[in-house]
Amino acid sequence: MQRKRHTTEFKIEALELAKQTGSFAEAARQLGITDGLLHSWKKKYNFSIDGDRKAASQSIAEIEEIKRLRKQVSDLEKSNYILKRAAAFFSQDLLK
Repeated sequence: MQRKRHTTEFKIEALELAKQTGSFAEAARQLGITDGLLHSWKKKYNFSIDGDRKAASQSIAEIEEIKRLRKQVSDLEKSNYILKRAAAFFSQDLLK
């Protein structure tokens, strides 16, 4: 059985439904998911039942930006490692 992946938009809408109904269990039942999943999304996106959607959207944007930046740092570290190795290899040739 494959795990179902939910889009970010679906997650935010599900949290909004929980906010409207006032119950995670009721929103989860309507959507056919577990309330534990809603609670994990609430924690992941720092969504507050009293808060507004703008804060949750901003939090999601920040999370995505952090992921993008971490990948960029990783790529740059790999490039730096390769360049250091190449420099060391070519400097060995000059010493001979």
